[in-house]
Amino acid sequence: MAEIISLSKARKAKARADKEALAVENRVKFGRTKAEKTLAEAEKALVDKRTNAHKRGEDE
Repeated sequence: MAEIISLSKARKAKARADKEALAVENRVKFGRTKAEKTLAEAEKALVDKRTNAHKRGEDE
């Protein structure tokens, strides 16, 4: 014989599972550690510094 379940509880459980799956996807897509963010900022600063070093002066 089948188990009797509450439809509202089943609906809420499914909503929680869907929400958790979305959260996992977002953590993979957008999540970066502090070290990764710091490294990216340092690399960008280095590129900007090199680019600015090759610019011509305004008086030329």
